[in-house]
Amino acid sequence: MFKKLFFVSILAISGCSTIPMASTGESMKAKEFAQPSTGKAGLYVYRDGILGAALKKDIHINGECIGASQANVFFYKEIEGDKDYEISTESEFSPNKINLRAIAGNNHFVRQYIKVGVFVGGANLEIVEAGPAMQAISKLNMGVNGSCGM
Repeated sequence: MFKKLFFVSILAISGCSTIPMASTGESMKAKEFAQPSTGKAGLYVYRDGILGAALKKDIHINGECIGASQANVFFYKEIEGDKDYEISTESEFSPNKINLRAIAGNNHFVRQYIKVGVFVGGANLEIVEAGPAMQAISKLNMGVNGSCGM
């Protein structure tokens, strides 16, 4: 009986709501990894894996919301090239952040991952090389930018 109740609770938590998703066409276009517009850099922020699948964690670029992540979702945004950016995500007790120098004409890849926490899972970020990042993103769906606080 306890196992059934636990299983139903987990399903309810993981399926209660999702973030807004981009159309399949938009997602496929972003997965072409085309060179960004002149003077711009492309920024992909993604979350793969199943750890903490039910958790949603906001992601910000220089304090501006890019989206609330969930498992197996990525976000894409063109940003000004040749500038420094702070990318942050909410974690269990305080935001975690990394700094990125965005080079015009290049795509940059940041992976958000969930880590075990005291009360709930926390989140952290890492810069990832293009090859492994593109391989991971090719299996994900794109979220709509600006959907924090979901």
